Amino acid sequence: MIIESILVVFFALGLDFLFGDPKNKFHPTVWIGRLIAKLITAFKNTSHTFEKILGVFVILISVGTVVLFLLLIDVGLNLITVEIFSVIATVVIGAILLKTTIAVKGMEKHAMAVVHSLQHDDMASARDNLSMIVKRNTKNLDKNHVISGVIESISENTVDGVTGPLFYFGLFGIPGAFVYRVVNTADSMIGYKTEIFKDIGWFGANCDKLLNYIPSRLTALTMILSAMILKNDWKKSYEIMMRDGRKTESPNAGYPMAAIAGALGKRFEKIDHYSLGDGDVSFSTDHIRSAITLMKVTAVIFSSLIVVPMILALSYLGWWFHA
Repeated sequence: MIIESILVVFFALGLDFLFGDPKNKFHPTVWIGRLIAKLITAFKNTSHTFEKILGVFVILISVGTVVLFLLLIDVGLNLITVEIFSVIATVVIGAILLKTTIAVKGMEKHAMAVVHSLQHDDMASARDNLSMIVKRNTKNLDKNHVISGVIESISENTVDGVTGPLFYFGLFGIPGAFVYRVVNTADSMIGYKTEIFKDIGWFGANCDKLLNYIPSRLTALTMILSAMILKNDWKKSYEIMMRDGRKTESPNAGYPMAAIAGALGKRFEKIDHYSLGDGDVSFSTDHIRSAITLMKVTAVIFSSLIVVPMILALSYLGWWFHA
């Protein structure tokens, strides 16, 4: 099953690069989001302590439901007795499932929507499109901070929407990628330090921090290698990543952001929160295109140099959950 699992990784990337995400009604991540939303509605409670406990069950029930669904698919695949058909079905279905946890094309689409608005001097539309991919208030951002926000989102999404699920696929196969996606989706929905979600969202937010600890740092290092291949300033990328990676409130988000800031020779600034990099804050839409290219190259290199060796090593040790 080693070759099949490796094929799943690269077929999934190919599907995403070419076609992007399916419509919402067909997208498992959307289904996961709806399940989490229903659980949140059912579990809201006036007791802070009880709501924190219920926050644990939001994650456990969501993860359990998704894993059960994947186990049923696996049972169905095992019913195929002709080996060649079994292999083909495993690779095709595995690639489609893994693809749904990856969002390179989706991120590119959102980023280019901002580029399109800026090229037509429509700042209101650019801010609205940015608000779809960042948590900050975009209402009063100028052009440079809008572009900076897009690139920062690309750098974070390279972990959340690409290397994170791939890393956990490398460890645990399709279930690993989907458990990561469940936790990451929950964090994006309720992992905020607000009065409404601080209790019910605490467990999902902390799980997300834990799961992203290694992938975020490996991704930043891979970005530096990507910067070298693309003839960006990889030395500055490494320097800024090492110096500024800890400056964000999130213990993980700063590393890929700082790596891209250094590679592009720019400074990312979230007003009243952080400043990453040594460059100026004057940006053009070409910087967004460069960040998208960095994300794509990082996805391929991460898969080749990290995910595939993980699969091979775990298979050699006899501990690998097939695709």
